[in-house]
Amino acid sequence: MRYVIIGAGAVGGTIGGLLAEAGRDVVLVARGAHLDALRSGGLHLTTPAGARTVRTAVASRPEDVQLRRDDVLVLAVKSQDTDTTLADWAGRPVDGGRTAGEDLLLVCAQNGVDNERTALRRFARVAGMCVWLPATFLEPGRVSASGSPVTGVLTLGSVPAGAADADLAEVSRDLEAAGFRAPVVEDVAAWKYAKLLSNLGNAVEALCGPVRGAARELADAAVAEAREVLAAAGVSPVDSAEEARAREGFTLVDLPGVDRRGGSTWQSLVRGAGSVEAAYLNGEIALLGRLHRVPVPVNATLLRLVEDAAARGEQPGGHDPAEVLATARAAG
Repeated sequence: MRYVIIGAGAVGGTIGGLLAEAGRDVVLVARGAHLDALRSGGLHLTTPAGARTVRTAVASRPEDVQLRRDDVLVLAVKSQDTDTTLADWAGRPVDGGRTAGEDLLLVCAQNGVDNERTALRRFARVAGMCVWLPATFLEPGRVSASGSPVTGVLTLGSVPAGAADADLAEVSRDLEAAGFRAPVVEDVAAWKYAKLLSNLGNAVEALCGPVRGAARELADAAVAEAREVLAAAGVSPVDSAEEARAREGFTLVDLPGVDRRGGSTWQSLVRGAGSVEAAYLNGEIALLGRLHRVPVPVNATLLRLVEDAAARGEQPGGHDPAEVLATARAAG
């Protein structure tokens, strides 16, 4: 089985790098300066096991990869890039005469709950991955992950819910051999909705800095609003006790030479990416709230402000959390 990692940033680079270290066949797909760095110097990967360079195959686009029937596509781009990325990959030929969309297993290693639904438009075999993997990607060619004693908890499941795809057991074994915890569950969407609740604070962190004090109050308000929305929509996330059991013993450690100060949305602002995935996090709650007639002023305000910050090229931390919450409450 070969793993084609589409989007070799913080999450994709860590997963691909550790799979390659574990002896699995891996192709890292990247672009721009990150692609150039991977080609010239390999992937510089730092974990609690130390800093090292991982060398594996690299590609810039689907046309660079001759797809095989034993390939697994791991999608690790941000959610706003899912549709256009999959449109490029779905029609690519696979050895044997069919296409990637017809034959290959696609694993969505992404935040949010909409990627799998988007993927099913073009791919017959789709699995979700609930990603608990604190990783950092700020410089081309360099990624780090601070999880211990496993690097991350990557919960897998076929979409729609039910019997797991025949290849998921092998994917799970390979990920566990690479240093992850990777259980296969029947309803991965329930796990991803639980993760969505925690990801609502990503916008708070990007706008206001560390989530404590007034910023914690703002993040808690976003989550409380989201719980009302999910209840109205009939969505039941995995309960917090089961979620905690899945991550039992999993902690973060300091890495020498690595300053991890923020999550994925924070990192997008630092890199000047120009866009963030908040439309699929806070925006998912705004969508469901409006569909089910539940007010969503907090998540709608966070989405508007963080997308504006990304478009303007702002760095993180420029907003006062008390003012953001007051603005949201006034809008509600």
